[in-house]
Amino acid sequence: MSSTDIQGDQGDSEKIYAIESSPSNEQIIDIHEAPADNKSELDIPVKPKGSYILVSALCLLVAFGGFVFGWDTGTISGFVNMSDFTRRFGQFNGETYYLSKVRVGLIVSIFNIGCAIGGVTLGKLGDIWGRKKALMFVMVIYMVGILIQIASIDKWYQYFIGRIIAGLAVGAVSVLSPMFIGETSPKHIRGSLVSCYQLMITAGIFLGYCTTYGTKTYTDSTQWRAPLGLCFAWAILMIVGMTFMPESPRFLVEVNRVDEAMKSIARVNKVSIDDPSVYNEMRLISDGIEKEKEAGSVSWGELFTGKPKIFYRLLIGIFMQSLQQLTGNNYFFYYGTTIFKAVGLDDSFQTSIILGVVNFASTFLGIYTMDRFGRRRTLLGGAGAMVVCLVIFSSVGVKSLYENGKDDPSKPAGNAMIVFTCLFIFFFACTWAPGVFVVVSETYPLRIRSKGMAIAQGSNWLWGFLIAFFTPFISGAIDFAYGYVFMGCTLFAFFFVYFFVPETKGLSLEDVDEVYENLTFGRAYAYSHTIKDKGAL
Repeated sequence: MSSTDIQGDQGDSEKIYAIESSPSNEQIIDIHEAPADNKSELDIPVKPKGSYILVSALCLLVAFGGFVFGWDTGTISGFVNMSDFTRRFGQFNGETYYLSKVRVGLIVSIFNIGCAIGGVTLGKLGDIWGRKKALMFVMVIYMVGILIQIASIDKWYQYFIGRIIAGLAVGAVSVLSPMFIGETSPKHIRGSLVSCYQLMITAGIFLGYCTTYGTKTYTDSTQWRAPLGLCFAWAILMIVGMTFMPESPRFLVEVNRVDEAMKSIARVNKVSIDDPSVYNEMRLISDGIEKEKEAGSVSWGELFTGKPKIFYRLLIGIFMQSLQQLTGNNYFFYYGTTIFKAVGLDDSFQTSIILGVVNFASTFLGIYTMDRFGRRRTLLGGAGAMVVCLVIFSSVGVKSLYENGKDDPSKPAGNAMIVFTCLFIFFFACTWAPGVFVVVSETYPLRIRSKGMAIAQGSNWLWGFLIAFFTPFISGAIDFAYGYVFMGCTLFAFFFVYFFVPETKGLSLEDVDEVYENLTFGRAYAYSHTIKDKGAL
């Protein structure tokens, strides 16, 4: 049996942790005080970003779970407009096959209900098996759901059930992937790497659009079965990729696998396992876990009563995820093909591809802005810009598009709406799309992280369901005035971030607890200056 000293600083003194190891057990067993020497040497050294190519590639593999969700978003919008899909799963009115508003709403939106349930239930597997094994397991469930959809012949409810099952898996991935990346990546590039989850979503949407554009020329089930079949490739790629990813050091410390945790920290931060900064990081993680263990096992009720300010933080996650949907982004992504038909385009599939390109390319800028300008400024700027775009889009649609009747939409007005749709997608993709995942992944302490993220993400899926299901009915009733609803929600989002969401850029996940402990309700704008004075910005 051997022991290793882990040194870390706290206040004006330094704690030395003796880690005692044996073949079957590794745990922190002794703590005592010692004078502090040079605290700056204990921080993880910041290296040039080029040094983190390997860890960035590994985090991209974790973020690939977002690609699976984006692929569904990009393909389902095309499926509901395809002739073979409509013939098999639609209704016949005596002249032609069609999909009723109720059936379209259910087929498109039920995926979100599956995601909400999966995030709350299957997301907990990450605390039981670890992040890696949980992600691999849920991707197997995803393949079962895809198989049920592909095997559907002419029963829309079989396809419906397959989407629910696939949604269960994607919901769990939406919790596990950002959490895994947030816990594993170096803190000074954590915002960029968590943003890669959104990058993968946009890549999936774009390639989904391209694939349905390529298969729409077929006249049989190849139209929709070929894109679905590719889902098996995405799932297998992610499962294989997980075998190369080191497990979350926070999970490893929590289950007393200390040696593996140290190796994981050293690997992702490009330092030696004997580097003092690795010991200090272990000290920070173990301190947080010990405090959480002293408070006892977390219950669902503690999300409302826990400290520091757990309920406040829970509400921030719920509101941020809800408001991400209420900006109206999925109004364009789920029904983009249908919308552009309404403005008189001959091939609305092509315009959907343009939206996908804008969305994907803009997310690269979002990866940069998260760590360059911080979370708050990025979110505030994005909300303001989206409000302007939604006002112009809706006003042109209401006032100018159908001046000559719905059978003869104004071409200039339609072009203007497409331009401002692209601008809206640009601002969304480089601000709120990655920003929300970054903020939520940093908000909760380890002990309640999976529960908190599951509830927050569940609210996103719930609003996604409501928007996807009711959009055909609301659009049919008020047309493009629907955009004013999203404008009002986005304006509210601006003020919510300003007053309630503190800056967390440059802070360790353990330091975020201190931020919320000292935060005054409704004064996040003031506390962000305090962080700036401390050098976090």
